[in-house]
Amino acid sequence: METVLESNILPTGKPKWLKVKLPIGKKYTELRGLVDKYSLNTICTSGSCPNMGECWGEGTATFMILGNTCTRSCGFCGVKTGRPETVDWDEPEKVARSIKIMNIKHAVVTSVDRDDLKDGGSIIWIETVKAIRRMNPTTTLETLIPDFQGIERNIDRIVEANPEVVSHNMETVRRLTREVRIQAKYDRSLEVLRYLKEKGIRRTKSGIMLGLGELEEEVIQTLHDLRAANVDVVTIGQYLQPSKKHLPVKEYITPDQFAKYEKIGLELGFRHVESGALVRSSYKAQKHIL
Repeated sequence: METVLESNILPTGKPKWLKVKLPIGKKYTELRGLVDKYSLNTICTSGSCPNMGECWGEGTATFMILGNTCTRSCGFCGVKTGRPETVDWDEPEKVARSIKIMNIKHAVVTSVDRDDLKDGGSIIWIETVKAIRRMNPTTTLETLIPDFQGIERNIDRIVEANPEVVSHNMETVRRLTREVRIQAKYDRSLEVLRYLKEKGIRRTKSGIMLGLGELEEEVIQTLHDLRAANVDVVTIGQYLQPSKKHLPVKEYITPDQFAKYEKIGLELGFRHVESGALVRSSYKAQKHIL
């Protein structure tokens, strides 16, 4: 991969292509006001997503359910790890109400891992989808789900809910999975994606992040593996270290390299490939239902 030139480095030590523009626009301003007024919880704001203005302008937003404490301790993730709080059974209605207040056209719902729960949190998942559809019948949905430890009866609840898109992220290449996703398994994630498609989910999706020390051939192999699992959409973005406690960035991937992966992905047959330094899982999510 290409070396980052000194002239391309910002004072922060990051390359210029990672410079984020401040979100602007009438739609963004309106939604920001609603989020603040009603104290709505979106991943867009809590995660300081670089694409928030663009996505909100398209009527898309991301919401996280099942609390803000994860039972896993992935080396890349900024979500806190520990003993989660008791399940909030009013949460499905709260999320659905937030979507209605914000007048969201396409909602992405994700969650922490809840390995402490027998159902992996899948019952709250299906209740959330039902509540959103009841309160927002014209809103389309993407569910960005955990692996549910590969337990089929829990995955089947997502299948039953039948959102327009079901996503599960691989996050990294096979060799780095144990280091990056400590309690996850590369092949189990692939099997979850394959199972979803076999069970009739119309559009499946996954994402990986780069800059953790992966090799080009490993990224390409991951793309091949995802297509072999009949995944329709893939997102490829730059890993950024949430804190000094997390895995360090080994490399900043250049725009040309991201463009190369996009070309390879499209040639492999993915319906959509979003590949770029600032791409995140829900980037241009509203397009992925098509």
